[in-house]
Order: sequence, then structure tokens, then C-alpha cells
Amino acid sequence: MKNVVLIGFMGTGKTRVGQIIARRLGYEFVDTDDLIVRRAGMPISEIFAKFGEPHFRDIEQQIVAEVSARESQVIATGGGAPIRQENVQNLRSSGVLFCLNANPETIEKRTARDNSRPLLHTNDRLRQIRELLEYRKQFYAAADYQIETSNQTARRVAEQIIELYKSHVKNQG
Repeated sequence: MKNVVLIGFMGTGKTRVGQIIARRLGYEFVDTDDLIVRRAGMPISEIFAKFGEPHFRDIEQQIVAEVSARESQVIATGGGAPIRQENVQNLRSSGVLFCLNANPETIEKRTARDNSRPLLHTNDRLRQIRELLEYRKQFYAAADYQIETSNQTARRVAEQIIELYKSHVKNQG
């Protein structure tokens, strides 16, 4: 079966929602950021600090290509994965893309205690979130479906996605 692919900004619920979907569908849950950390042998923040974002994106692209070669998975991608067109093409080749969205204030609140996000190491996190969201909007638009998560539970978001996914797969033949 096709993969369920979750893209979107950090703090929109990709991991929590993805785990629920995987359990409900009996699919494997795959978090590309976790695979990057395992492959690199260091946290993402350390990869950014030592080698820079382009190196991180290169590893991410390799991981995305590998997980896209398999099926019956729920794949939660890092927030910047869709920036590279090759990632979107690989993910789409074996999956249905769902972009999880949340407003900047919700994202700021959900990521407030998380110091592992190198792109948010700034004095004005909310401004940084707004700027990154604006820049990435064009890349997130590549998803088959846009799902708002700001005022919904992870369980409700997962139910919406499962319903859309089943309908999508059925209509694709």
C-alpha cells in the first residue's frame, strides 16, 4: 500500500499524528529526523553546528530516497524536507502527501521547551517561525492535502488523514 507522508513545519504534530496513524493502519512509523540522527551519530543541532544546513539536507535527501523505496509506512519528514524538489518527487512516488499546518503562535507554544531545533535558536522565535513559514509555504503547497492542526487533537487529525488517505487510495484504483 502507498505510504502516508506527513510534511509541514516543526511543531505541527507530524510525529504524534504519524504514530497514531501507523498504529491504526498497522503500518511502520518512520521519522526521517530520527534516521538522520542515527546515521550521523549525533543530534541534528550538532550536525548543523559542525557541518551546516546543506550537509544536513544532503543526509536528509539520502534518507528520504531510501524510505520512499518502501511501502506501507507512515513517514514523518523534517520541516525542511520539501525544500528539495527531489524529496517531494521521491515521497510522492510511493505515497500520499499530507501537509500539517498550524498558526505561528501554536507552533511557538508547542516548540517552546524544545532546544533541539537549530533554526529556532534566536531571541525572537515567533518572528523566525513566521519568516520560515512564509518562505516554506510554496514548498508545503506540493502536498495532496492541507490539514490544519492548531485547534485539534492529534487523534482527530489522525482520523481526518486516515479518512482522506483511504478515499485517495480507493479512487486511485
